[in-house]
Amino acid sequence: MYIEASYGVYLAISLCATVWVARTLYKNGRVFLVDAFRGNVELAGSVNHLLVVGFYLINVGYVTQALATNLRVDNLRESMEMVSGKVGTILLVLGVMHFVNLYIFNRFRHRGLEHLEAPPVSPNAQIQVR
Repeated sequence: MYIEASYGVYLAISLCATVWVARTLYKNGRVFLVDAFRGNVELAGSVNHLLVVGFYLINVGYVTQALATNLRVDNLRESMEMVSGKVGTILLVLGVMHFVNLYIFNRFRHRGLEHLEAPPVSPNAQIQVR
């Protein structure tokens, strides 16, 4: 009986954490993407949605893959240890995925701002060759 309850608690915590991180990325990542795509709100929204769908697929897939265990769970203590180990791993994976998404958003933003940078040599300057 403990193993089924442990699976339920694990799934509830892991899926809630995944949804929370995905919503946070979706809401706050939109600002980065609108800036990166020079105010093109429709394109930014589309890319943001695709990134969040990918985030869900990877994380929910990992949560379900990590559900199975070979541990014997005969009491509440063992149940709590198993759940905490599994949830801890999921939270670490979510943290890594969060930073990967931030990196992607930042790369999009830098690419979108490249056109604002001054060229390395002014257009009417000449480089002397010796």
